[in-house]
Amino acid sequence: MKMHFCIPVSQQRPDALGGRYVLYSVYLDGFLFCKVRYSQLHRWNEQLKRVFGNCLPPFPPKYYLAMTTSMADERRDQLEQYLQNVTMDPNMLRSDVFIDFLKLVQLDTFSMATKKASLDILLPDGRSIKIEILTSDTAERVLEVVSHNIGLCQELLEYFSLFLIQFCKEGRLSVVKKLADFELPCVSLRSSEVENCKVGLRKWYLDPSLDARLMDCRTAVDLIYMQAIQDIEKEWAKPTEVQRQKLEDLQKEDNQTKFLELAREVQHYGYMRLEPCTCDHPEPGCQALLSVGNNEISCCITLPDNQTQDVIFQMDRVKCWQVTFLGTLLDTDGPQQTLNQNLELRFQYFEDSHWRWFVIYTKQAFLLSSCLKKMISEKMVKQAAENPEMKDHSSFLPRKSKIKIAEVDCGFGTIKEDL
Repeated sequence: MKMHFCIPVSQQRPDALGGRYVLYSVYLDGFLFCKVRYSQLHRWNEQLKRVFGNCLPPFPPKYYLAMTTSMADERRDQLEQYLQNVTMDPNMLRSDVFIDFLKLVQLDTFSMATKKASLDILLPDGRSIKIEILTSDTAERVLEVVSHNIGLCQELLEYFSLFLIQFCKEGRLSVVKKLADFELPCVSLRSSEVENCKVGLRKWYLDPSLDARLMDCRTAVDLIYMQAIQDIEKEWAKPTEVQRQKLEDLQKEDNQTKFLELAREVQHYGYMRLEPCTCDHPEPGCQALLSVGNNEISCCITLPDNQTQDVIFQMDRVKCWQVTFLGTLLDTDGPQQTLNQNLELRFQYFEDSHWRWFVIYTKQAFLLSSCLKKMISEKMVKQAAENPEMKDHSSFLPRKSKIKIAEVDCGFGTIKEDL
């Protein structure tokens, strides 16, 4: 599936020869990832072609004459589509030529040199461990170092990931974003502009039944056990009073296996909990709490009369979704670091024999989109395992998921639709 790359803004800069060049601000999951020139991306594309041949997506052509405004906008759109499409090939994502370039542009953009560094990694129980890495180490490499330090089986790394996690008021935690394998955690911490933020280790699957695959590794069990306890304490998972008492007894006995077996019966166990947001259902402006997991979006909606309503959206009925940014990135000193204001995620849902759109206004729209993609990929894997002869998984995918970027200037909105 495509990654959430977008280029909502570009800037003209003077070069050393008295001319001008365009610097593109590339965002990933709503956060500034790097700033690059067309020439850098062009050389990178040529390097990728030498390794992967002509299977690459189309790259925007060179212009040998001055570009008009419409030509510049078209190139920006084409570069954005190129970045989204080139990340769809898992072999390309793992290649040295792909990773080395993205490491370089991240370091250059934020003026960070490659050097030794100590990084605190937040564990699910609130403790931190300190690891020694390089500032140029990717999230994938950092995860390997963490797993080695704590004794996590290497074959289970795919079930865990690194996240940016913010410490909020009154001890609350908020998951800011999941780090992509090729992101540099040291750079992401510096560039996110999020206060009280740490890199944290959490499990990265939204199907609770997948717990069973981790039960033979003591460290993996410890991690999901710690996360289950934390999720219950933070009220992300909601046991009944009877379940809570049984879980407390099992916790006192340190019976992790039985605890996790019971926890899987708890409402919203293993779900990703988002910060309070608003939605347009059943009427515009309603407050909502979202929990995402187990192939559903669970919404606790507060109505205008302060009554609450629980609404469940099953992923089987979601046709497509899109993330939209409505704001301005114009700034005399360059674009802002994040797009977490004025974000919405809208999805098309089959209800009462027809398709209708639902809109969620949340600064975590990109994280929500990542969770939706994760649930779909997990379902695809499960369906393929149940039916090994199945070759076409397209019926399990939304027909189209897209990022729509809107730049609003002087009150006029210019909508640029991507993907």
